[in-house]
Amino acid sequence: MPEAPARRVDGEIVPLRSVVAVPIVAAVTVVFALVATHEAGISFRDPDNVGARRLAMVWGFAAALVLVDIVIRAARRTGSIRPSLTALRDVRRERWTRHRAIAVTGGLVGFYVTYVAYRNLKTVIPLLQPDTLYDEGLTHVDSAWFGLGKEPWEILHSVLGTGVSTQILSSVYVSFVFLLPLSLAFALVFAPNLRGGLFFATALAINWTLGAVSYLLLPARGPIYHVPQDFADLPHSHAAYLQERLLVERHEFLADPQAAEVGQNIAAFASLHCSLLFTAALAAHLLGLSRTLRIALWVLFVVSAVSTVHLGWHYVIDDIAGIAIGLLALGIACFMTGFQGRDRELAAAK
Repeated sequence: MPEAPARRVDGEIVPLRSVVAVPIVAAVTVVFALVATHEAGISFRDPDNVGARRLAMVWGFAAALVLVDIVIRAARRTGSIRPSLTALRDVRRERWTRHRAIAVTGGLVGFYVTYVAYRNLKTVIPLLQPDTLYDEGLTHVDSAWFGLGKEPWEILHSVLGTGVSTQILSSVYVSFVFLLPLSLAFALVFAPNLRGGLFFATALAINWTLGAVSYLLLPARGPIYHVPQDFADLPHSHAAYLQERLLVERHEFLADPQAAEVGQNIAAFASLHCSLLFTAALAAHLLGLSRTLRIALWVLFVVSAVSTVHLGWHYVIDDIAGIAIGLLALGIACFMTGFQGRDRELAAAK
């Protein structure tokens, strides 16, 4: 089948399929969410305007990175740390063309439209399946795998302790909210090639869609809500505050779904912390990023996976399912964008 029309951007070929991949994911997820919210009897919305706020944040950050990119390239071209305005304008015209700007904008906006649709899907789960929770079954699966007479989180509490380790793991867990949009902006601005950045953005967006499907298939709340007594010895942390707030919001939403100002955001299977970080770590290899960055991403993934269980957000099986979702998202993104890995992309361009 012939390749779709492509545009040459900054010396590289960017197929149309790569440019429209994230918007397509967004459109499919929005339709899915519109159907689900209609069935649940509530309106489609951006709870707490979180999608708009995060898009504005990452948009501003990406704009700042574009300026940095222009200055660095102009400095390299002129051999001066203070490049002239002419050099800056030349780099801007050559690299940040209208087509590149459209592609990056589509990736950013599409990602957050997908995220808002995902939040709506997550919100309606207890309305669509009001009497279905699989926490007991997921707990049994974890227990059967370890077979040590203790739950995985109890083992982690014994090995790692429940003091300083909890605060560290809480900080790592919460940092995900900031690291994810930053990684998206970095990839779209600084990826070795634009097609690779769009591949990464597509893979991240697909994680939201697949995660929402997994929530609907196996609704669960997570260990902290299923067996709260097992986490009673953990000190107060930002993660604990967030868990308490989410439970209050869930109760308010279920009491009156139409009047609630926020949605409900409790869902355990699968772990999107794990799926998204696994996607980022493996994508770093495919994009040919530095060894230091690849190692850092794998360390972040492992520590975050431990934190999800230690803090009671997820069962171990949730994390494993998250890895499966990450792999599937990367595969679908490769198919949608036509990305084949940095080395093959560069070889094909020669």
